Amino acid sequence: MSLVLIDYGAGNLRSAENALRAAGATDVTITADPEIVRRADRIVLPGVGTFGQCIGAIRACPGLEEALGEAVLGRGRPFLGICVGMQLLASLGHEFGVHAGLGWIAGEVRRLEPADRALRIPHMGWNEVAILRPGLVEAGYAYFVHSYGFHAADASDVLAITDHGGPVTAAIARGPILGVQFHPEKSQAWGLAFLGRFLAWSP
Repeated sequence: MSLVLIDYGAGNLRSAENALRAAGATDVTITADPEIVRRADRIVLPGVGTFGQCIGAIRACPGLEEALGEAVLGRGRPFLGICVGMQLLASLGHEFGVHAGLGWIAGEVRRLEPADRALRIPHMGWNEVAILRPGLVEAGYAYFVHSYGFHAADASDVLAITDHGGPVTAAIARGPILGVQFHPEKSQAWGLAFLGRFLAWSP
């Protein structure tokens, strides 16, 4: 099983690779080559930075967005977006301007506005993950680092939430597409168990 970790200059690639290998992946390629992406059995899109920066970096790689769409939307290859990699699935991102996302799961990414103004932004550290519908994500504690959250247009796309002065999307899914706001590579045994389930997933 070939797994591609997308390299578009915006992600903790080595820590994500190490976590995937620890979870059982044996054939991991770090690349932005559209042809390799098209042939991949599974795809992981990490993300560190701002929405506009990350979607711009993807679109600066010739053919990459199209190859991702062909592999995931066209061929149904399992896809995992992590942190900003999840947020890029949205229709729009409102971070330092308004930016069009991949549009794979309808919704918008907006700045967190906790009801308790004493809560800090970014939301950073360990927090509980609560399950809304069964899927690859199980209840537990995960590590988060983010200032923006995914507001899905269809509530049924939300797998799990966490709380930071109100509900915050922790995981979304539709068809072969899965996105998580937390960092599984930083979430110790719970995160590795989640990655192991993703590696075995047949949507």
